[in-house]
Amino acid sequence: MINSFIHAYVRTSEGGFDYTYLIIFVGVAILSFIIQANLKSKFEKYSKMPIGMTGHDIAVKMLHDNGIYDVKVVSTRGTLTDHYNPVTKTVNLSEGVFNSASIAAAAVAAHECGHAVQHAKAYAPLKMRSALVPVVSFSSNIMMWILLLGVIMVNTMPELLLIGIILFATTTIFSFVTLPVEIDASRRALAWLQTAGVTNKSNHQYASSALRSAAYTYVIAAISSLATLLYYVMIFMNRRD
Repeated sequence: MINSFIHAYVRTSEGGFDYTYLIIFVGVAILSFIIQANLKSKFEKYSKMPIGMTGHDIAVKMLHDNGIYDVKVVSTRGTLTDHYNPVTKTVNLSEGVFNSASIAAAAVAAHECGHAVQHAKAYAPLKMRSALVPVVSFSSNIMMWILLLGVIMVNTMPELLLIGIILFATTTIFSFVTLPVEIDASRRALAWLQTAGVTNKSNHQYASSALRSAAYTYVIAAISSLATLLYYVMIFMNRRD
């Protein structure tokens, strides 16, 4: 995002583009900050709302209720570092979720277990995202350097920027494939929390609110990735041959 902002400024100052690109990038950055701040605020608030089970207990119960017994629930360091690893078959919960008996912990733990349920049921978007992981990992290691050189040499060696665009496109695709995966995991989590009696009428709305806010971060990430991709495409299309 920062590199794109710099490129937008340079191109604008050269007269190649108008200020629309700067406005878009700044707007997305501000929106991303607001969403992240809102997410942090909600999780801090909902972490103080007690519930009868810890994140670890909730994760184990949801897995077993779905007939999954070969997935381990482990504690991992950090804040909001929770994730499901389909390779090792582990639900990794941050320390604040693993040991906490709160609405926030319940929502996060159930969401990550939602991914384990997707894996067990061979949910197509999850399989697609998993298949893209090595491609995106490779692209991310060299992408920004190629894009940077591609922008500098766009008029002498446009093929370099085109390669960078193709690499960046894989990360954009990954961002959009991630959306249905995350939304479905939250849907499964909320349905189970309610049917299992973990949440009730008075606190279920807070679990829903927490997961909805988390989903917005993936939406803005996808939009940001698409905006950046289109920006590089416009540089390529407007090059001087």
